[in-house]
Order: sequence, then structure tokens, then C-alpha cells
Amino acid sequence: MTLTSELIALGQYLAGEFDNREQAIADPAWYVHLHLWQRPVPVQLFPEPSLTLFAEQANIVNLDRPYRPRIMQLRQVLNGESPPQLEVQYFMLKDPNQFRGAGRHPHLLQQLNPAQVELLPGCTLTVNQKCLTDGTYHFAASLPSGARCCFPYQGETRQVDLGFEASPTELFSFDKGIDPNTGKALWGAVLGPFHFTKRHDFSGELLGLCAETR
Repeated sequence: MTLTSELIALGQYLAGEFDNREQAIADPAWYVHLHLWQRPVPVQLFPEPSLTLFAEQANIVNLDRPYRPRIMQLRQVLNGESPPQLEVQYFMLKDPNQFRGAGRHPHLLQQLNPAQVELLPGCTLTVNQKCLTDGTYHFAASLPSGARCCFPYQGETRQVDLGFEASPTELFSFDKGIDPNTGKALWGAVLGPFHFTKRHDFSGELLGLCAETR
């Protein structure tokens, strides 16, 4: 199955190094200055045609201590619609320490293989796209109503509400931690999305992968 132009554009918009410097300066009480890396994975992890990103982030004062490592599979679902429905499926790493820092040191990702990632049930975003007048897209991704995205961490079950909006140079992240008992937001985009600006573009690393899936 050929990757659609919409899926390739989504991958290009998400692939890069981002930060929210302006937002953190304007409102430091609520928004930590973060760096976010979303790096194309150079090996094939999944049998179906898709694009895969490794993501992690770090506080500006601790760039050598990134956290929240995750794998994002960008895929298209044939459901009778044209173009196909886009989805983002999240996976966790079984040994995150092995790949810590891969956002800045992408050679680490050469060691990835399918046995090292684990599906996160309920962590599938539905992506809607809108074609803009200049030929670019605006993407909005969110969890379906009623979905519960949970993952194990230090012996406990953590719940997150995931979502983003993406354009060629900007990324708005709505990710936040949720108290599974009360539904209350605990951390992250509690007062509104983190507004990231792309500082370095990694989309060129996707081009060869796109060609291989055609």
C-alpha cells in the first residue's frame, strides 16, 4: 500500500527538534522550557506500511536527562474513506534506558527491533487533516471519546490524555497526566497546550523510508 501524501506530510511536520522558548519566557509559572525530539526511526518495526518516530523530551536545564521516551507509528487505515483515515499508535520501550538520548544521538536507534517495543492499548490517536490554501496541511490528533491510554510506571498504572495539532513549523501538544480515579489533570498541558516551534528539521531522514514503502 502506497503511503498517502497526507501521511507523509504528517511525518514531515512531526519530525524535528522543537522547543517552547517563547511560551516559557512569557508564562514561566505554568510552562517549563522544554526541548522535544521526534526522530525518524531508521529501521522497520512494523509489517504494514507506516512511518515511525522516536520521541523524548527534556527540561532546558537538563538536556542530558531526557524522559518520556515513546514510539509513534503513523499509519493509514482503509475504511472506505478517501483519503484513508490517519492514526498515530503509541508504543513503549521495554528498556528505555538503552535508547535514552537517541533524540540527539540517532545512531542509537539502529539497535531497535520489533521485540523491544510494546503496544500501548488505548493509546491510538485519530488524526483529522485540513488542506490549507498554500497546499500545506493542518493536522489535529486526539484520543477517541472514552479511550483510556494507560501505561505502567514504577509499579503503578499511569493514565495520559494525548493529543496534538501540527503544521509545517509549529506543534501544539495537549498531553497531560490524568488521575485515573478522579479524571483530574495532574501535569502537562493543564492550562492549555504547549506551543512548540520547530528549530531543526529531521524530515529529510524520512525521505528514504518513504521511498522504501512505495
